[in-house]
Amino acid sequence: MGRDVSVMDRVKILVVDDESRMRKLVRDFLVKSNYDVLEAGDGGEAMDLFFQEKDIALVVLDVMMPKMDGWQVCREIRAYSKVPIIMLTARADERDELQGFQLGVDEYITKPFSPKILVARIEAILRRTNQRASEEILSCGGIEIDKAAHRVMIDGQEVELSYKEFELLAYFVENRGIALSREKILNNVWNYDYFGDARTIDTHVKKLRSKMGEKGDLIKTIWGMGYKLEVVKE
Repeated sequence: MGRDVSVMDRVKILVVDDESRMRKLVRDFLVKSNYDVLEAGDGGEAMDLFFQEKDIALVVLDVMMPKMDGWQVCREIRAYSKVPIIMLTARADERDELQGFQLGVDEYITKPFSPKILVARIEAILRRTNQRASEEILSCGGIEIDKAAHRVMIDGQEVELSYKEFELLAYFVENRGIALSREKILNNVWNYDYFGDARTIDTHVKKLRSKMGEKGDLIKTIWGMGYKLEVVKE
């Protein structure tokens, strides 16, 4: 990552921690990796910054903070945004982790941690969420998905999908021709943040099929297992 990046191109990361020493440690490593870093010392300040700055690509969030803790900040952000969130915690408690994933946390790091590991996790998440990648277009069988712009075109017509429907369709297209179990879909599309039964997938597939019109027939049900997107060679 040693290349020069203009300030305009730098990816913005919000670091929220009430310990200034911890913020400085994280900031120094991120700045070295050419990220633009915003800092907040408490939850209230974090929310103000989050709504003020429209293009924050990722949030690093400490759990234990006065006034408004990390869980509360996470809930508030999730009400408006799917921005990736990495939680920092001093406790390695499984219940905390489950709560974090249920709230839609992308990654969980226990203190003390290596800043290099944190930067590596941030890189991986940003690659996964396509924040840093150049525009990526997926297409097959008349379906075109622009992951960067979050747009879906079917036979040249734009189709309005919810966030999860979009993720589900992109996952099907990326894995076209492959039989996918409900468990696999749940783990990849819901990213471990859903602890219910697999019926939620069936509901989403049903809605997705109806929004896709005739192309909905491309999503085949594999009884007793899951689904497969099958595209006949054009």
